[in-house]
This record gives sequence, C-alpha cells and structure tokens, in this order.
Amino acid sequence: MTTQTAAPSTLRIAVAQLNPTVGDIAGNLAKAREARAEAARQGADLLLFTELFISGYPPEDLVLKPAFLNACQKAVEKLAEDTADGGPGIIIGFPRQAPEHRHNSAAVLDAGKIIAIRDKVDLPNYGEFDEKRVFDAGEMPGPVNFRGVRIGIPICEDIWGELGVCETLAESGAEILLSPNGSPYYRGKVDVRHQVVLKQVIETGLPMIYANQLGGQDELVFDGASFGFNADKSLAFQMSQFAEAISVSEWRRTGGGWVSRDGQRSHLPERDEADYRACMLGLRDYVNKNGFKSVVLGLSGGIDSAICAALAVDALGAERVRTVMLPYRYTSEASLTDAAACAKALGCHYGTVAIEAPVEGFLDALSDMFEGTEPGITEENLQSRTRGTILMAISNKFGSMVVTTGNKSEMSVGYATLYGDMNGGFNPIKDLYKMQVYALSRWRNGAVPAGALGPSGEVIPQNIIDKAPSAELRPNQTDQDSLPPYPVLDDILECLVEKEMGTEEIVARGHDEATVHRIEHLLYIAEYKRRQSAPGVKITKKNFGRDRRYPITNRFRDRG
Repeated sequence: MTTQTAAPSTLRIAVAQLNPTVGDIAGNLAKAREARAEAARQGADLLLFTELFISGYPPEDLVLKPAFLNACQKAVEKLAEDTADGGPGIIIGFPRQAPEHRHNSAAVLDAGKIIAIRDKVDLPNYGEFDEKRVFDAGEMPGPVNFRGVRIGIPICEDIWGELGVCETLAESGAEILLSPNGSPYYRGKVDVRHQVVLKQVIETGLPMIYANQLGGQDELVFDGASFGFNADKSLAFQMSQFAEAISVSEWRRTGGGWVSRDGQRSHLPERDEADYRACMLGLRDYVNKNGFKSVVLGLSGGIDSAICAALAVDALGAERVRTVMLPYRYTSEASLTDAAACAKALGCHYGTVAIEAPVEGFLDALSDMFEGTEPGITEENLQSRTRGTILMAISNKFGSMVVTTGNKSEMSVGYATLYGDMNGGFNPIKDLYKMQVYALSRWRNGAVPAGALGPSGEVIPQNIIDKAPSAELRPNQTDQDSLPPYPVLDDILECLVEKEMGTEEIVARGHDEATVHRIEHLLYIAEYKRRQSAPGVKITKKNFGRDRRYPITNRFRDRG
C-alpha cells in the first residue's frame, strides 16, 4: 500500500535580498551558498532568490554568449546538488538556453536536483528594460509542487503586465505566489510595487511574496525593500531598503489558505533619504564592482561638487576620496574658503592645482588663430577643459576614478562642457534636478544615512547652500545670467522630460511662452552632449539614456 505524505501545515520561507554582480557567476554562486547556510540556521524550508540572481541582473547581451549561459547552467546544477542535505530548497533565477530559445528562468532546487523550471512569460520592453532583445517568452506556467505545497512562480513583469500569469497560476491550483524580481529604484517605487502586488492578491485571492534585488548596476540601483502580502491584503512582512538581508517569514495553512502574521516590519526611508541612499549605493557599487581603489573630483565651492564629495565619502570612506580645488582668476575667495571647509568637514584629502599657467598656455598657442575675434564662450570652456584634463591626469597617475558632478538641470539644457566638467567615470547626481540637489544637501546636513561612512553634522557648509550658483568662468557670473531661476527651470524640465507635456500645457501652468520654447530648444540640441556623458544613478522615472532615447539629429519643435 502506498503511503502519502501529509501536506505541511507550516512553511518557513526565506527571502534573500542580496547584491549580486553581473557576470560574476562564481561569486554569485558563493553568495547563494552562504545565503542558504544562513537560511538553514534560521530554520527555513525554502529560500527565494531574486530574478536572474546567478548571472546578475540585467545581464543584457551577455546572454547572447553560449559560454555565459553554459556557465550559469552549471552553477545552478552545482547549487542543486547542495540541496541533497535535506536543508532548505531553493528558487533561483538564471538565464537558460533551451533547445531553440533563451529564457529568463527560475529553477526550483530540492533533494539534490532541479525539480522544476519556470520561464518568464511577459518580457518588458520599455524604459530601462529591453528583454525582448535577448530572451524569448515562456509558456504560461503552472504551479510547482514543493514538499506538498503548490507554489506559483511569476517572474517580475509577470505580475506587472496584463497577460494574466498570476490568474492562470491561481486557476491551475497555486496556493501561494513567490515572485523573484529585479525592480530598479525610482522615487516612490515602493508604493508602486505594493499596489501592483495588491492588485494580484485581490484578483487571485492568493498571498504573494515579492523578492527584490539589491545593489547598483551601472545606472540602475536596485533597492531591495522585499515584502509579502496575505490574501486578506494585510502586510505579511516588509524588509529593509538599500541593505542586504535574509529574512524568514512563517506561513501557516488555514481554512482560508496560507497566512503569515508575525513577519519583519522594517522602517522605510522617506523621499530625500531614499534618493540620497540610492545615489550613495549606486556610486559605491559602481566604484567597487569595477575595481577602483579611490575616486577624485574637482571641489569648486559649489553645491553640486559639495554633495558629490559628501556622497563619495559616505559611500567609500574619506580615505578613498581625493578632492581638488582648481582655481583661476575668476575663482572667488568665498569659493576657496567654502571648498576647503567642505573637505575639512568630510575629512577627505584636499589639494589645490592652479590652472592659470595651462590656461594661458592654451590661449597663447591659439593666439594667432584667434586673432581678431572677441573672447567669449570658447575661452570660458578652455578653463573647464583644463580642469578636466588635470583631473584625468590625476586619475591616470593614481588610478582614481573621476567623479563628475553635473546635475540634471544642467545636463538637460547643455550647461556643461564636453571634455571639461563632463569628464569622469560616474555621476551620482546625474538624475537630480538642481532643486533636488539643494534638498538632499540640506537633508544630509541634518542626518547620516544608514550605511554611510562619512561624519555627522554639517558636511556641506551653509554658505555653499545659500550663495547663488556660478560656474565662475567670467567676472561676477551666475547661472541665472544664462538660465531661468532654477525653480522655474526645473518645473519646465520636469514637464518636458518626465511628463512629455506639450509647450501649450506648460505655458498654461504660468510659465513665460518664450522661455518654455527656449528651454525646449536647449533640451533638444544638448542631446549630443548627453550621449557622451558619464553614466549616473537613475532617480526619476525617466532618466537620460535608458529611459529617454531621443535622436541627436532632430528638427521637431512644439509650437502648438
């Protein structure tokens, strides 16, 4: 007579909210093994990893390489062998080569083998996502029987899209939904995720666990903040944001299905802190994952370089940050004082390299060619390009990555110099408008974010925040000589970039018509500069590069 094992009454599920590195298959496998050992210590029955954990996410065109896919497959097979010890089973994401297709897949590992594989059905092809380029859509999935529990595994977009993946899983007998995700940060994203999951919970009547990746990958920052909802729409647990964690929630079988009531409840940061920590994490991972020992940046005495210095110290520690003041004849005494005070408050290295001699050398070399012309923007840009050359020389000599410091307002309208202040390997504030830079600077002076390596107290001198911003490339220059006041400029830009509003709509908000048309024109003609800019952290819903892809050659102007 055959004896059937009774279905379990409890299931302890661990979520691994970790920071994999794209392409580091061996390192990601080792991290997965360490996580499983920790989950075992916490008494977990099942360990849920995030989307494409073995390869890191997003792997982009790496998945076109058969050798890469083969290495990922072997890593999953090795991890499956570990489960022969009777410890926690595993759900882990990896890119999979099927006979005629490539899939974004999740493998279920237990009893020493791969017991099931589920493929992502809904491949996103918008914003920062380009999965239809490299993956094929999977078939509609059914649930996986894991130790007597029927588990549905919708992968990321499968719960965001409208293909009915979760509904199909519910109709085919799933008891609980476990969703591995690679969901990048933008402002307010946690609330969006909660609403997406609640919609599926309501429609399916099933509880759902949402596991999200952590860490920086080029422009993207994955903020974690994994969570779960019960079928009655109550929050089962909420994990931390911007920090690695392994958290176990206990689920009990009841007459109404699986329920978890005593899970972790982490506090999530508010808007300014979340933005700051995203910038900090993105910079830290870009520097560390790409093997830079230190960074260098020009510290001008202005707000943008000051917050970048603070972010660098918070991300890497003061000993890994070199700041350089690069004064010329138009550099004010206030800027010299403020830059030195900022570096002192942060505790980082500070040096001065005067640029008078090299600038005059360039001007002398060009004097014959420029004879008979009036000095202007060309001569101003020579100052910026001299500074950029010096910073790149320091980078080459000491192996320090140059942090570039332009904000989104400036990059939008081309208020930046190619091969000058745009020089650098990474820009932590690239997706912050100028007024957001001010808001985060004030916030940082009053708080130290979790995980920061920098000091407490006022790290950005108040005078830097209070004074009118200036590039100091000519006497008594301010940014508002060339641009509208930043509150006005930022609102126009948000309307044009984030909201894709027409110029008539923007004028109706109270803006001057000529100013709106001028900003739109500057936005379009600066596209060629942005294409050559350093990568930087995505903070808004529509950053330059991955999200907003406008042609360089473009004669369209919105005249209503």
